[in-house]
Amino acid sequence: MKILITGGSGLVGSAIKEIVHFENEDYKKKSLKNENEYVFISSKDCNLTDIDITRDYFSKCKPDAVIHLAAYVGGLFRNMSEKIKMYEINTQINYNVLKVCDELNINRVLSCLSTCIFPDKTTYPIDETMLHNGPPHFSNDGYAYSKRMLEVHSRMYYENKNRLYNCIIPTNIYGKYDNFDLEDAHVIPALVHKCYLAKKNDEDFVVKGSGKPLRQFIYNLDLAKLILKVLFNYNDKEPIILSVSEEDEVSIGDVARTIAKWFKYEERIKFDCDSADGQFKKTADNKKLMTLFPDTEFTSIDKGIATTVEWFNITPDYLIRK
Repeated sequence: MKILITGGSGLVGSAIKEIVHFENEDYKKKSLKNENEYVFISSKDCNLTDIDITRDYFSKCKPDAVIHLAAYVGGLFRNMSEKIKMYEINTQINYNVLKVCDELNINRVLSCLSTCIFPDKTTYPIDETMLHNGPPHFSNDGYAYSKRMLEVHSRMYYENKNRLYNCIIPTNIYGKYDNFDLEDAHVIPALVHKCYLAKKNDEDFVVKGSGKPLRQFIYNLDLAKLILKVLFNYNDKEPIILSVSEEDEVSIGDVARTIAKWFKYEERIKFDCDSADGQFKKTADNKKLMTLFPDTEFTSIDKGIATTVEWFNITPDYLIRK
């Protein structure tokens, strides 16, 4: 098979690239069908917002399957200030990818959603059946509704044209290759960058909020392995949550303390309790995942953060570290 990965230079795409190119040969032979060819593309290779360009690229590439990771993303500020852009760009990308794949008779597309698109007012833990049971949080509704429509669009192709188009729903992803820009980064890369700067400037490492909110974090290399398992072994039209268990939820405070530990800067950590905490928890149920793939193992948050901090420290200055 030839497998095309959109968003191939991002956090998850880069992790898949590392897995298929650099993991040990025994793992590749057993789990990843080593005979497959993987093609990784970014926005520099193909403008997915243009359907003609998308069609031309996919026609020349001739993939048998597509892992669709590409998206226009950002942190809280961008989600709130660019709602229209978030909705329109992501809707264009998602429509074009599915439409072109159908036109070219590409029968397997696995697309990536996010737990942030679940209803704001819900019961916990959330599971796959609850995705459309109410509006998402207002702060990211442009992004969320676009991603929800990707799930709906995929399901329609499954039901009406017998296409194996379905979706994964990962929880909070972190790891090597992340975006560490302080304005756009998610919580772990933002805290890694802040701790780096605090130590560099001999300042307190200030964490906004009390540190009490809980999150489920999945290391990007773990997610990459799961995506490949799902691609080859999951044939249901319903999405599947890819997450650590509820018991593995960790507080933002513990994450910050772990980051500080690996920077050897624990004594300077401070919590700014005057700043809002945001949503206290977003617990996701991973029972479906563990039933289908009971041998799944996850990297501990301590080891994952250690690897992320090490990668951040040795990576050249194209990372933003002002």
